[in-house]
Amino acid sequence: MTDCHSLVDTKVTTTPVLYLPAELAAPEAVKRLAASCGVKIVPLPKRIAKLGDLMPEELAANGSQPGLLYLPNKYVVPGGRFNEMYGWDSYFIVLGLIADRREELARGMVDNFFFEIEHYGAVLNANRTYYLTRSQPPFLTSMMRAVYEDPASFTSRADARMWLEEGYERATKDYATWLRPEHQAGHTGLARYYDYGEGPVPEMADDSTYYPDVIRWLVAHPAQNPGFLLKASASPEADEAVRLKRTSCDVARSKVCAKAEAEGYRLTHDFYVGDRAMRESGFDPSFRFEAFSGATHHYAPVCLNSLLFRYERDMEHFAHLLGKVEEAHMWDLRAKKRNIDIQRYLWSPKLGVFADYDFTKAKTSTYAYITSIYPLWAGVATREQAAQVESKLNLFERPGGLAMSNTNTGLQWDEPFGWAPTNWIAVAGLAAYQFKDDAKRISANFAATVDKGFAADGTIREKYNVDAANSDVKVAVGYKTNVVGFGWTNAVYLKMAELALGK
Repeated sequence: MTDCHSLVDTKVTTTPVLYLPAELAAPEAVKRLAASCGVKIVPLPKRIAKLGDLMPEELAANGSQPGLLYLPNKYVVPGGRFNEMYGWDSYFIVLGLIADRREELARGMVDNFFFEIEHYGAVLNANRTYYLTRSQPPFLTSMMRAVYEDPASFTSRADARMWLEEGYERATKDYATWLRPEHQAGHTGLARYYDYGEGPVPEMADDSTYYPDVIRWLVAHPAQNPGFLLKASASPEADEAVRLKRTSCDVARSKVCAKAEAEGYRLTHDFYVGDRAMRESGFDPSFRFEAFSGATHHYAPVCLNSLLFRYERDMEHFAHLLGKVEEAHMWDLRAKKRNIDIQRYLWSPKLGVFADYDFTKAKTSTYAYITSIYPLWAGVATREQAAQVESKLNLFERPGGLAMSNTNTGLQWDEPFGWAPTNWIAVAGLAAYQFKDDAKRISANFAATVDKGFAADGTIREKYNVDAANSDVKVAVGYKTNVVGFGWTNAVYLKMAELALGK
């Protein structure tokens, strides 16, 4: 927080603003930022209990610009345009920090998430005001276990217990986010991704071609358009603008919305609901949930529900450690109930894989995606199911590691691109079910891809081309950059090195 660079946000290119929780007095270090960094310090207008309590538009209506949300401890950012502390990135970063003996920094990052839950309502997508409407894949308890189970993170057993007691209470509140009605996948008993905001996301202001690119692609491929297009004007008159507010987005309120037009079309309101949900998933974008994942909110995803099963099992473990026997039993029942629902809706005996479920059409997705391996990492797969999943690694395995899918759409979260976090989840899951040769082979191949990219230009990247086993990434539509940094790649590289050494 005291680094002036952390306050700059190239995504929205505004004057730096740092927001403090309404109930928190400005610490002295924050007061000094006004002079040292030229940053404006602003208290949030009200206390936040849950996601969506304070909409970013409320700040704009009061003349306030988007800004950074205060966190008390140092943290590692992913890199490049991602210049804040992210929800699911941080799990992998924490693993890397612990592998690198940076326990104090790792613990401080988890403490920051406790702060987010207490003051901003939940673990956020990241600590910017425009992320106050959504979370990210729930890895909090996994981060807590990584820190708690490393003795070097604490000064004493008493210190560790106090920390765990606080974390348990915060994690309980964060878990409630996924039980809210908006996060329910119909009547399946499972969860879905959902963002409480509306319209196109403001952080795309620095990529003004994204939504028009989506429109142009859908116009050019009408057979793959699920109904995401709406005939509309580039510069709508007042009556049309009022109608678009209901059927698409608010052109008067959102600059991104105003520019989201191409070839006489705009995107539907339902597309934007799905687009926002996709961003909570972290996989933005792919064709996993129809074109550009614009139907994400219609699905119970394998990844989210696997993570929540792991969350419930972790909470059961913490409750036992803290002597909360009845609460441990409650978490056990929740995990068992989710397991039943996962088996009912997400396991496909016909396909022999875990697959996402479209609860609006009562239909199992046939889109092969690397998240089918998440149930191994979470421990929800049976031995027989794990063996079937392992037998289909060829759907994703490439010379440089695991690709996201076996469908080349030109989007960054599809083939031929491979990412550190999903490669690690797969490797760790395979190892947990004793497919150690697979785990070591995939790990070695992905690490070699990172090595090859580094040898070529001296950088570590956000993602890689695993078909070519290098960092030459050319995205056709959507995010076209391959950001240098990069938090989770650095971390996973360290973890894969440990695996190679048999640790």
